Amino acid sequence: MNVTTKIVPPAGIDPAEWAIRCDLAALYRLVAHFRMTDFIYTHISARLPGPDHHFLINDYGVMFHEMRASDLVKIDIHGNRIETPGMTANKVNQAGFTIHSAIHMARPDLMAVVHTHTSAGIAVAAQEQGLLPISQHAMKFYGCLSYHGYEGIALDLDERERIVSDLGQNKAMILRNHGLLVGGRTIPEAFHEIYFLERACQAQVAALAGGSKLVIPPREVCEHTAAQFNMDAEKRMAHYEMAWQSALRLIDGGADYRS
Repeated sequence: MNVTTKIVPPAGIDPAEWAIRCDLAALYRLVAHFRMTDFIYTHISARLPGPDHHFLINDYGVMFHEMRASDLVKIDIHGNRIETPGMTANKVNQAGFTIHSAIHMARPDLMAVVHTHTSAGIAVAAQEQGLLPISQHAMKFYGCLSYHGYEGIALDLDERERIVSDLGQNKAMILRNHGLLVGGRTIPEAFHEIYFLERACQAQVAALAGGSKLVIPPREVCEHTAAQFNMDAEKRMAHYEMAWQSALRLIDGGADYRS
């Protein structure tokens, strides 16, 4: 069953922008549902269509579980707020702008970007070996996971160049001593990426805490599994959409994120 609530934009808002606002608000709430928040200190963004390179990010201070389409702030790649009819949100986390603008400027293929500070994500980011291929979830990222060294709170715009360089052509990156970062060609894909990366980190922390010797599959098995995840693009995107529609049912009801 698909979640098919009709999306009616407020007066003066482009329907395409409003649809993205609704999906992005849903992604914020799903991140909260799966306990991947850090109070108000992480951020998710989505690129808007058009030549202006505008993107949406959260109104700094709004909790993820209460995010609405109208709470999202439209900004340009320089951090300037773009006036939007009926929208009053105006606070943007500077560190969030630095990280997300870096990706949106350099990777037009990535429409949505998710950054988290979960306990498991930070723990793996602090481990010298990084993410180990000890779970099926982790093997999704085998050979296509980047790392970026910690430089302090991401307030220095000069860091954007290094973030982009370290990400390369991958869609997922561990920010050392900091957290996780993923991108997706669509919002459903970004959700799928952060869900699997977070679960992989949770499994690793639990396995290491057990104190027993770890079983690491042979390299050829890891490569084969990664290739299975990286199936035909059309089938992969259809799968992400199916998972997304299932996830939306978790947050339907109560205060509507589409407002």
